[in-house]
Amino acid sequence: MFRIGFGYDTHRLVEGRKLILGGIEIPHKTGLLGHSDADVLLHAICDALLGAANLRDIGFHFSDTDAQFKGIDSKILLQESYRLVKEKGYVLGNIDATVVAEKPKINPHIPQMQAIIAEILETDIDNISLKATTNEKMDAPGREESMVVHAVALIVKNK
Repeated sequence: MFRIGFGYDTHRLVEGRKLILGGIEIPHKTGLLGHSDADVLLHAICDALLGAANLRDIGFHFSDTDAQFKGIDSKILLQESYRLVKEKGYVLGNIDATVVAEKPKINPHIPQMQAIIAEILETDIDNISLKATTNEKMDAPGREESMVVHAVALIVKNK
């Protein structure tokens, strides 16, 4: 049995924060604002996985009002989200995600992000598709005020 989940996340870009995306730090003048490390890519993937397994969303499991998650590494959130999916008897089929950001350039960092995500999700790197695009200078992402990520996850009932 196959199940598909969709994830979406957005965070504002602000000065004075590190830019953490896909589990790595990317040098940039601004970083993403959030209760955790604000890794918008990993958050969208968490939501896609949780949604596919009908486990609600990342905020339900890791509330942004809970002090234990303040500043947490989103790789831990992804690992825990996947643990919940596996507890329901599913394994990952694949992930497809698109990062929407004007700057910095994301493409040079995609192989490293794929490797990190694949390791956490116990899968082959070929099952982690990451893409990047701009918003053609429109809306908040286009004005470099935020980043947006859209993600889908396919999970398969473990035999």
